[in-house]
Amino acid sequence: MRSAKPNISLQKLVQEEVVEQHIEMDGEIESQKRRGRSNDDDDLISEQSGSLGCIGSFLVFLSGLFTFLIFPLTIWFCFKVVKEYERAVIFRLGRIIDRKAKGPGIFFILPCTDSIIKVDMRTVSFDIPPQEILTKDSVTVSVDGVVYFRVSDPISCVANVANADFSTRLLAQTTLRNVLGTKNLAELLSDREGISHSMQSSLDEATDPWGIKVERVEIKDVKLPHQLQRAMAAEAEATREARAKVIAAEGEMNASRALKEAALVIGEAPAALQLRYLQTLSTIAAEKNSTIIFPLPMDLISHFLKK
Repeated sequence: MRSAKPNISLQKLVQEEVVEQHIEMDGEIESQKRRGRSNDDDDLISEQSGSLGCIGSFLVFLSGLFTFLIFPLTIWFCFKVVKEYERAVIFRLGRIIDRKAKGPGIFFILPCTDSIIKVDMRTVSFDIPPQEILTKDSVTVSVDGVVYFRVSDPISCVANVANADFSTRLLAQTTLRNVLGTKNLAELLSDREGISHSMQSSLDEATDPWGIKVERVEIKDVKLPHQLQRAMAAEAEATREARAKVIAAEGEMNASRALKEAALVIGEAPAALQLRYLQTLSTIAAEKNSTIIFPLPMDLISHFLKK
């Protein structure tokens, strides 16, 4: 019985620790819920603060009443049309009234309190002017490229950046310098596709808050200094001459081996040399129709003299 009491006390301690852990977990869950509620409250407060207010609502009411009273005349100012490739961002008393742009087609606005900004959604291309870049191996080159981008979020394009097109152009130039500054000359000349993908990912990540989607980046031309071009041409010429000499030496070696084998075959049959000599004479006579004087070796007539 004495040994059972310590076990009972240990079980109580374990149970108390488990209960305390559950209490702590419940407290954390409640705190998270409170945080979520507080965030929701903050969102509601921000939405309320983002409303037009009493004066703004009154002005909107007056504008709507004025539009209704002289409706036949205000119809030319209330209805707007945007094209298929355009979207319209509507500002009401300086505030964006909807998180989604209007269009394409026809829509209604209040003429006195609303203003619109049209955003072109088509893909735009521009040339990056030639940039003087110092590569990783200290070689100065001039590189230019082309960038294709489009507006993916008209609201962010209007509200988050003053001039999205101009900002994207400047960012493309700096990104080209930063990316190519980490590459060697050999990588720059051989791995253009990888450099283009790297630039595209960098530009797309940087312009995402502006509502810009970079679709494609291409390196157009890499201009090297004239001295470097001459040095590279001399290096390539020397390499080709070395390869030509090696190939010629291999050809002579193979020819000498073939001549050695032919000499061994002719040495086994003495008449083969005479036949080869006559064949060479017939080839010369067929190619050049002229009188040819040649010495007649005694080996040719020695066989007939013996007979």
